[in-house]
Amino acid sequence: MDIVSALFADNIDLRPVPGPSTRIDLTGIMFSLPAPGEPPVTIAPHLNVLVRCRPAEEGQGILEVVFADESGAQVARNVSPFSVEPGKFTYRLVRGELEYAKYGTIEARCRLLPDGPVVAVPLTLLPPV
Repeated sequence: MDIVSALFADNIDLRPVPGPSTRIDLTGIMFSLPAPGEPPVTIAPHLNVLVRCRPAEEGQGILEVVFADESGAQVARNVSPFSVEPGKFTYRLVRGELEYAKYGTIEARCRLLPDGPVVAVPLTLLPPV
């Protein structure tokens, strides 16, 4: 199995189209956002991780997402098993409670256990507007 995409987004919507086929609409994709107030603050953005399963694979996996600050220190972690029909795609919605002590970037490091490659997605906290 492979991670096809990992993005912070406001919303994900799946819709069928003729084929049979499915369209995935992601809205509000973000790599930064204004803080709700002065740090320290906690935010809970949605990380959407899309995974594909090849037809010959078993369809059982474990997704690990480690959220790390700019020094590389872990600030949150999520591990979740999932299943997907062989030859198909699935998505996992990961909601991390991220504590920002100051403005800066936290990186979501996504991988399929036990030893899949890491897909890193940054999320930068900006001053409030």
